[in-house]
Amino acid sequence: MTDTIHSAARTRTGYVDRHGAEHAFGDAAAEAQVRADDRGHVFHSWSAQAKIDPLPIAAGDGSTFWDYDGNAYLDFSSQLVNLNLGHQHPDLVAAIQQQAGRLATVQPSMANDVRGELARRIAEVAPGSLNKVFFTNGGADANEYAVRLARRVTGRRKVLSMYRSYHGGTATAIALTGDPRRWANEPTDPSVAHFFGPYPYRSAFHSASPEEETARALEHLENVIVLEGAGTIAAIIAETVVGTNGVLVPPPGYLAGVRELCDRYGIVYIADEVMVGFGRVGEWFAVDAFDVVPDLITFAKGVNSGYVPLGGVVISDAIASFFDEVPFQGGLTYSGHPLACAAGVATFEVFERDGILDRVRDLGSRVVEPELRSWLDRHPSLGEVRGRGLFWALELVRDRETREPLVPFNAAGADAAPMAEVAAACKAAGVWPFTHFNRVHVAPPLIIEEDELRSGLAAIDAALDVADRYARA
Repeated sequence: MTDTIHSAARTRTGYVDRHGAEHAFGDAAAEAQVRADDRGHVFHSWSAQAKIDPLPIAAGDGSTFWDYDGNAYLDFSSQLVNLNLGHQHPDLVAAIQQQAGRLATVQPSMANDVRGELARRIAEVAPGSLNKVFFTNGGADANEYAVRLARRVTGRRKVLSMYRSYHGGTATAIALTGDPRRWANEPTDPSVAHFFGPYPYRSAFHSASPEEETARALEHLENVIVLEGAGTIAAIIAETVVGTNGVLVPPPGYLAGVRELCDRYGIVYIADEVMVGFGRVGEWFAVDAFDVVPDLITFAKGVNSGYVPLGGVVISDAIASFFDEVPFQGGLTYSGHPLACAAGVATFEVFERDGILDRVRDLGSRVVEPELRSWLDRHPSLGEVRGRGLFWALELVRDRETREPLVPFNAAGADAAPMAEVAAACKAAGVWPFTHFNRVHVAPPLIIEEDELRSGLAAIDAALDVADRYARA
């Protein structure tokens, strides 16, 4: 750690405020002020404002963050699955500090060293001929611009996306989203149609094997293409591994089949890697694990662990060349912001120096997968375990035979109580979990130490005893 960043030892006894002053944990007045300001003036996303009570957070370091009372939590959600290099990584913080001292901001129409270097580094690890990068402020607008690129190049309007998906909260991105967050925002973009992606555990196609799921899901997708009018469809967008809606790893051959359908019908294939790009599954881009090359890849989150907002679209040469003589009608004031890009360049340096990709593959296959699968023998509430790298889901059920979910789809209030109890048990044991519907997701920072990882998994293991009380053995 540098002298300008508080060390892990210091954060375990106190925190440093925004003025650089040190405080011991247990400062009730400071916590009260944070709560008052938040409840009085902050309007929170996806929430009924009077029904929430956000936990004030004082400090973070590595895979851990602390509240104002000094309670430590292992961050098993990486905040919103974006904190790939953990809290307060010294290299990322130093890169932002150094860039701010030299050139804090510059408009997108000018060339900038860290912006150009980050674009080059991204292109170098992107598959195929994806060699250009359009920078955005985050994942939602990355998907917005990917769709805009596809529509302009094809001259078509319609976009297909999966029901089990999340692509962002802006107009077109929320229309692309398949999960219930879309419902209250409709109508938004009427040129979006949804289809069923593969989900072997809850197959919409009554498949008996992953291979059959692939074949039937691709047949369904082609039927949607034909019935929607192939000549009207600009793009198919799919999360390479579905994130919030299930950590759904595509079965063998599915993504290759999507690529083939796009080629056959002249459709742009957009891979949404906002959540799974930059190491989450042990690859720079998750598509590399499935040997497919999309036309566009969207990214955000892990590119710089969210230290400064940043996202973007990686663009194939074929699409980029369309705009050689035709102006691209789009832009953002903060596109490729130097502070964000400096943190992105530092991210690449850390990944390469510390062998992050190999580390994720090792921890995923040697620690996480065997541990989670061992729970199937003793937790009747655990229906399925699935994932890759440091991205896993535990699907909780009331009945393994019928696969009835522990809580109903999109449950709220009393209906969601069993999952709320599981989450509370995790937090009481010092682990901050990622829960969604009837699932617990495992998505810690990629720099988590093995002993921390095993400790966090043990806490979740114990919390599943709560779910077991609702299960029919």
